[in-house]
Amino acid sequence: MNTSLPASIDETVELLSRGSYIADRSLGTIVYLALSMQRPLFLEGEAGVGKTEIAKVLASALGRKLIRLQCYEGLDTAAAVYEWNYQAQMIEIRLAEAQGVEDRNALAKDVFDDRFLIRRPLLQALEPDENGPPVLLIDELDRTDEPFEAYLLEVLSDYQITIPEIGTIEAKEPPIVIITSNRTREIHDALKRRCLYHWVDYPDAARELEIVRLKAPHAAADLANQVVAFVQALRERDLYKQPGIAETLDWATALTQLNAVSLDESSINDTLGTLLKYQDDIAKVRGSEAAEILASLKPVAAD
Repeated sequence: MNTSLPASIDETVELLSRGSYIADRSLGTIVYLALSMQRPLFLEGEAGVGKTEIAKVLASALGRKLIRLQCYEGLDTAAAVYEWNYQAQMIEIRLAEAQGVEDRNALAKDVFDDRFLIRRPLLQALEPDENGPPVLLIDELDRTDEPFEAYLLEVLSDYQITIPEIGTIEAKEPPIVIITSNRTREIHDALKRRCLYHWVDYPDAARELEIVRLKAPHAAADLANQVVAFVQALRERDLYKQPGIAETLDWATALTQLNAVSLDESSINDTLGTLLKYQDDIAKVRGSEAAEILASLKPVAAD
């Protein structure tokens, strides 16, 4: 499948919808602009709101390869860009020595040949593909160190990478770049200036209900409505970690597995571990607060 890029905001929202991603118009607009302007899209928001999923859906819907760079503290060029296959190079040198090769310049040129190059995500993303430029997902950039962020700034400026032994490799067409951050630290303005920016917020109740109905279709209608209303109420509480959309879906699925058709105090208290991931939050909600929220629930009005 080789799908052309959407020609409008409405087509972009529809494209995401075909991948089971319910996007509001503001998100559809910024995705459309990023695609049409060939600019990286920088997505910030709390964990679990669907930032990473946007890249996955785009790759699937457009028929493009998804290349994911998962960021972490200490990430370096060997893991993110490229490295040489040193073991294979050593074997090549030993074979050359056994064959009596004495031209050191020729040997050096041979061992730094393209066939010994191990391509990591950033370099892979610059390579041409018959289905079009890939989707490069740089996930949780805020987990990396500042030196890598500075290196990434250089790569995204010209979509090229210089390998001293080979030369400069430049993309014929820039990849579709999606960068995500959970905002555990601020990303430098210099990198943000290279990107279009969007804050991915928690969905409102109507959109979250639509997501639950789409992603957890086996949940009873009343249960889905109550789950969304309960989660929306929880997000107004002072918790260490608010539940994201992923947790809402997990909870609806777990309750369905237990054959629940509606919420009650027992089912809530027994399954809070699928919704909240910190013991202090669970202890705070379990019991009287859960009962209070349950008693105050109002039906969610679907769009």
